[in-house]
Amino acid sequence: MKSFLRQTRISPKKANLIAQMVRKMKASDAVDILAFTPKKAAPLLKKLIESAMANAENNFKQEKDTLHIKEIIVNEGPTYKRRNMISRGRSHPILKRTSHITVTPESKTSNN
Repeated sequence: MKSFLRQTRISPKKANLIAQMVRKMKASDAVDILAFTPKKAAPLLKKLIESAMANAENNFKQEKDTLHIKEIIVNEGPTYKRRNMISRGRSHPILKRTSHITVTPESKTSNN
């Protein structure tokens, strides 16, 4: 029931700030919160959580209302290395960081 987002162009540090907001939350509540969060990572995570909910519903016959976010893992992906040219033939490095994000939902009934 996992959903993955690989090599997305956001730093893991920034993505983890938004992921921390919705960890251990009910999946539908997390989608509602992310819809109104003004950060770059919010629509990425919202789409990923919706994908994980659809995977659980279609592939594992779970109900969307009972899904909670078990874990959100934000790992560092490959870093794109660029150069900013400055005077006297020198350059400064620019590191464009990427992230790997994994969302795992689990079904929790009212008894659990």
